[in-house]
Amino acid sequence: MTRWNLQRRPLSRKAKSAYKIQAAPPLILSLSFLAVIILGTLLLLLPGMTTQSITFADSLFTATSAVTVTGLVVVDTGTAFTTLGLTVIALLIQIGGLGLMTFAVVTLIALGGRISFLQQSAIKEAFNQTDLSTLASTARSVLIFAFIIEMIGFTILALFWLQSKPPAEALFHAFFYTISAFNNAGFALSSDSLSFYVGNPVVNLTITGLFIIGGLGFSVWIDLIKKRTWHKLSVYSKLMISSTIIVNAIALLLIYSIEKDNPNTLANLDTTSQWWASWFQAVTPRTAGFNTVDISALENATTWLTLLLMFIGGGSMSTASGIKLVTFIVLIMSAYSYLRRDPSPAIFGCTLSSETRGKALALTLISTVIAWLSIFILSITENAAFIDIIFEAISALGTVGLSRGLTGELSNTGGLVIIFLMFIGRLGPLTIAYFLASPRQKRIKYPNSTLPVG
Repeated sequence: MTRWNLQRRPLSRKAKSAYKIQAAPPLILSLSFLAVIILGTLLLLLPGMTTQSITFADSLFTATSAVTVTGLVVVDTGTAFTTLGLTVIALLIQIGGLGLMTFAVVTLIALGGRISFLQQSAIKEAFNQTDLSTLASTARSVLIFAFIIEMIGFTILALFWLQSKPPAEALFHAFFYTISAFNNAGFALSSDSLSFYVGNPVVNLTITGLFIIGGLGFSVWIDLIKKRTWHKLSVYSKLMISSTIIVNAIALLLIYSIEKDNPNTLANLDTTSQWWASWFQAVTPRTAGFNTVDISALENATTWLTLLLMFIGGGSMSTASGIKLVTFIVLIMSAYSYLRRDPSPAIFGCTLSSETRGKALALTLISTVIAWLSIFILSITENAAFIDIIFEAISALGTVGLSRGLTGELSNTGGLVIIFLMFIGRLGPLTIAYFLASPRQKRIKYPNSTLPVG
């Protein structure tokens, strides 16, 4: 009688390697962030961390918001946490903003360790890079750059607040706001964020400067430092810099023209303060999360503009989230080229590859579906205005942190939805998609077919 061999045939070394490279990096990245969130949750529950008792759910929400550099809060950060608790939140923000993989690779280098191919793949996923050979130098450059920028921001803010606050308080304010701003977190020590400084040029320029630098992307700054001239920059750097300037300028002019007669935002301010407030609200939706005027008092048109800016976000390999600005530009260029019957859209003298266009479309579609489903669930669980629900969901998915006041009133289910959105938003929907849908090689090819669309 024939005996059937039921043992599973072992995978070849090549197959194992391919499986690890494709499946493991997103999983490692996801679990790393999750581990830090859990650790942060437990730390914030320890004695001496809070001025009042908080629930496990509040601690989990705060830790998730910090690690994902969002800034949405269910308790008043400045009054609910002690100095020690605020320091833990700042460290969680720093880890989440610069990325666990940055710290991991630099630590391995410092200890003289070798980075395995699997670890390189995970780090590549975190950095959104394609060249494995430059990961170590990139990670080192990221930390050095972040340290220099944060020291400059800390010095400026410390000198400013030393003029009006006791030394210890001034230095801690400078420390906390520097980390929160550079990492695009939006955590503030005051319940009205930075509204007290609505017309102050030092605070406005320093805070916005920090989160614009952080949100532009480390690869852009490294490219600028190395090449120094515009024509030598990469296409990505040119596109990111030019589109950032254009989007910020358009947003500034639109917000000023819409809000200048609104008595609840700009109308009661002097002209200079109006422009400062308009500037701050124009750039903060790029996942920064601070505000100098009441977000819930904005006109409907400004609210919808803010929603668009929050959904777009900042740059790749940055402290910002969203679908990313270059993704948005690629979609516009692809649509424009299709309307012109141009099969090869180009920008700054380079053709956009079909892979780039496909990735941009997939990321936007996945983000839209996640946002739609979350808004649908929140519409069932929360007794709130529809615009508030949309705003909170997009703010969480873009890890922005701006709020119209709904976060503090969320139900348990609503809180979990927002936590999920923050987690997905920071990791990137494509990372989740890669994890859930492992690539498969097709053995059968089908004939092409043109279907009616639109």
